Amino acid sequence: MGTDFLLKEYKNNESQLKSFNNLGYAFFKNVLSKQEILELRNAMDKLTPIKESFDRDGIHPEGNFFEKHIKCVFNRDSIFLSYVDRKEIIDFVASAVGHKVHAGSRNLEYENFHIIGMTAWVTGPGRTDQQLHCDWLPFPLPEDVIKDSRVKVPLLVTTVHYYLDDLFEDLGPTKFVPGSHLSGRLPNGDTSWNGQEEQSILCDAGDVLVFRSDVWHRGTANKSNQNRYLLQVHYANRMIAQKFPPYLNQFQFNQVILDQATPRQRRILGDHPNAAYD
Repeated sequence: MGTDFLLKEYKNNESQLKSFNNLGYAFFKNVLSKQEILELRNAMDKLTPIKESFDRDGIHPEGNFFEKHIKCVFNRDSIFLSYVDRKEIIDFVASAVGHKVHAGSRNLEYENFHIIGMTAWVTGPGRTDQQLHCDWLPFPLPEDVIKDSRVKVPLLVTTVHYYLDDLFEDLGPTKFVPGSHLSGRLPNGDTSWNGQEEQSILCDAGDVLVFRSDVWHRGTANKSNQNRYLLQVHYANRMIAQKFPPYLNQFQFNQVILDQATPRQRRILGDHPNAAYD
């Protein structure tokens, strides 16, 4: 499979969704302007860690390299608020995870999903290779079951990567095994599936990738002399819990930022009407 096919963008939502369901990810070209990229990188540089939120900012505990990994950044600086519902991306996300799967599901726009996390992630030179993994495999199934045309495995969690660098191999691009979400299993040490080897996402700063939680992927070693910047946003069906540490009611929304949020942003942040289990 060539890189051109791997990073093909479709101009209508239906075709993008079809490609997403086949490959496990969808590509969006030139979503961010150069100014937006610069603003995001500067905002990420200014963030400070909150230990109770599992943030990291320094030498990684499992390796001799710098890593900055700050959670829930929508709550830290208003510049991140627009990435809760980025206009080029949010309708696609809604179609991917906004299934009406619970009692009380309504036809209200953007009602049946929400954001579950937003992370500012900077990785420095020396970052080591990850192993191929799934972020979450909610439905382990025999491969022949998934191949049955009657079976449509629902997507419950998806991730959006806003790339803030021009990616090249030594900078440590994300690698994916195209279509591997259709394996119905974890990689378990495999490096390919169904004849497909892993492919590097060699895209430009400002490009965006949306991918399923069950597709095989990994981060790769940063062999360059520069830091890699990434904004990572996670969305899920409404019935999946939001991941806002610190837990046990210690996390509190920043009222200054909530006051700036639009009704749509507030809904995606979790301001839902009453439904099942509420």
